[in-house]
Amino acid sequence: MTAETLIVIPSRYGSTRFPGKPLAEIAGQTMLQRVAAQARAAAATIPHAQFVVATDDARIADHCREIDAPVVMTDPASPSGSDRALEAATKCAPDCKFVINLQGDAPFTPVHYVTAIAHALAQGKGAAATPCIRLDWAGLDALREAKRVSPTSGTTCVMDADSKALWFSKTIIPAMRDEAALRQQSEFSPVCRHVGLYGFTRAALEEFTRTPASPYEEIEGLEQLRMLENGVSVHCVLVEAQKISTSGIDTPADLARLQAMIERHGDPGVID
Repeated sequence: MTAETLIVIPSRYGSTRFPGKPLAEIAGQTMLQRVAAQARAAAATIPHAQFVVATDDARIADHCREIDAPVVMTDPASPSGSDRALEAATKCAPDCKFVINLQGDAPFTPVHYVTAIAHALAQGKGAAATPCIRLDWAGLDALREAKRVSPTSGTTCVMDADSKALWFSKTIIPAMRDEAALRQQSEFSPVCRHVGLYGFTRAALEEFTRTPASPYEEIEGLEQLRMLENGVSVHCVLVEAQKISTSGIDTPADLARLQAMIERHGDPGVID
């Protein structure tokens, strides 16, 4: 491939909490099929962009061929999606400047989320970029309810005045001393939900994969904390929430909640 920006969809079959997750069906289409459609649409709007699915499993590779999605086989020992994304970039687009890691378990990531972080990277706003949604109070209440079932599903973040990430957590941050007063002051809560979508400069991704896992990364299970713990600038792009919105499908319970959203709101297909 010849690309300045490569969108990579890391896709593993052997998820501990949800084996075979990329091939799970959502309203008649597989999860991977939906993510590939988003990537294809985004690549069509970003200058000199291409996309590819990166997998270590023949079943997923076969499915990619069925849905006409480009695929590259990567090392089964790759420790993270970011490592798999770099391997895919090295094999498919060795001269690319930017790599976008589009999570394979986020089937309703809007196209404009992807283009927004591509734009932030092109403008040099950070070594990495990622979208975040400022939750209204109903959205925060829904996140809290979801965490009763799946405590590790859904990541929140805090950032500085220039939208530089300060921290990410599987818990809901920041804590609020007087939530009742805050609810009276604004329709929006101070909580931002992180969307599992990352863009890197090629150099930042290479440095990230060379750096050992950091202490808080291992505690929280969030690889982006490795960047913060090592002083890497991560730019947060604020985006609007969608009716069909999820941080990622980590468990069958998450999938069931997504199915319920589709029943309530309809199937949005590719979201622009």
